[in-house]
Amino acid sequence: MLPAGSPLSAWLTWLETLSPNEIDLGLERVRDVLDRLDLDFPEHVLIIGGTNGKGSSVAMTGALLQAAGYSVGSYTSPHIVDYNERIAVGGRLASDAEIIAAFEGIEAVRNDVPLTYFEYGTLAAFVVFAAADLDVWLLEVGMGGRLDATNVVDPTACLITNVALDHCAWLGDNVEAIAAEKAGIMRPGIPVVYGDVDVPEAILRHADDIGARLLLRDRDYSLDGIPQPGLPGRFQVANAAAVVAMLDAAGLEAAASEELVARVLPEVRLAGRAQRTERDGVQWLLDVAHNPAAATQVGSLLAAERSGGRTIAVIGVLDDKDAEGIVAPLDEHVDLWVALPADSPRAIPAGELARRIANATNRPCLIATSLPDALQAARREASEGDRILVAGSFYVVGPALQALGLYSPPKS
Repeated sequence: MLPAGSPLSAWLTWLETLSPNEIDLGLERVRDVLDRLDLDFPEHVLIIGGTNGKGSSVAMTGALLQAAGYSVGSYTSPHIVDYNERIAVGGRLASDAEIIAAFEGIEAVRNDVPLTYFEYGTLAAFVVFAAADLDVWLLEVGMGGRLDATNVVDPTACLITNVALDHCAWLGDNVEAIAAEKAGIMRPGIPVVYGDVDVPEAILRHADDIGARLLLRDRDYSLDGIPQPGLPGRFQVANAAAVVAMLDAAGLEAAASEELVARVLPEVRLAGRAQRTERDGVQWLLDVAHNPAAATQVGSLLAAERSGGRTIAVIGVLDDKDAEGIVAPLDEHVDLWVALPADSPRAIPAGELARRIANATNRPCLIATSLPDALQAARREASEGDRILVAGSFYVVGPALQALGLYSPPKS
């Protein structure tokens, strides 16, 4: 354990040294430490998994629950800028002191059990939530579902937003294999909402095998009466409809009332999701899209809002992502690409990313050595009426929000 009084930054640096693997899927180690913590769980636990739209769905679910008077703890990942964003209690972000106290409690019982950074953080969220004596825990799956650390807690209901190709090195190289991992959050007799119209066979099969109550769009619930959330894109209406269906199925009907849905959802915002600003006549669009399906949604936004000017895309991608797959649905809307290294040890080097973009698009791609260089290059190329897209990773969009003065420090 670190010395008493160590800041949160020191704890986070130390957590990165605990496991030789950044990702080590499995529940035994987390369950072992969780049993030692002997926490009290709330009446309701909601787990949200899927490939895309998890963060948006958590934001909408939390907003509806809080508006209905429930006390809620929300756990999400990754964060945009500050680690505290991952753990929210009653609408406020957990303080450094609360998170450090949770880390200290975990370390007091962990002994020699190795935990990854994500697993340690997940347990810390549980500790913070238990101390706050909340009505609902709202948990976003980090990766997959079956072996994700959030899956050590049994849900009252769960939501799988959709399934697409992502994290293929760990989850499988096809939609059905990935869907089988996502399906692991299901429980016998527990309602699970699937948010997309195209339902993988693995989802249907696993629900049938274990007796989960699978609720499907256009069969068990619909988009009728669901307003456009404050998050842009028609796909967010589908996410919202699935959220409402989950709340209703979980017995939290007060949070799913027609009046509340109409009043609350249009006000929901989330940093780095289709976030816009205008500077000197240039439109900026920042979105954390980091897989082909998410990039396709961003491409739809670009197509719907075409202004006649040029579009310059600033992009950085991690080495476990499908860079060409991200670029493909955006390319018809982009006039100039700028590649940069994302702020992560796993980033694809800018030169390599530029080469791959050039090969995929048959057009040159500028190379930037850092985010400031990339933003300056994009702004230098842009004229009034043009737009700049920043995308490809949380590790690009978060720093860009800071650089553009669009990020407000968390209130804890």
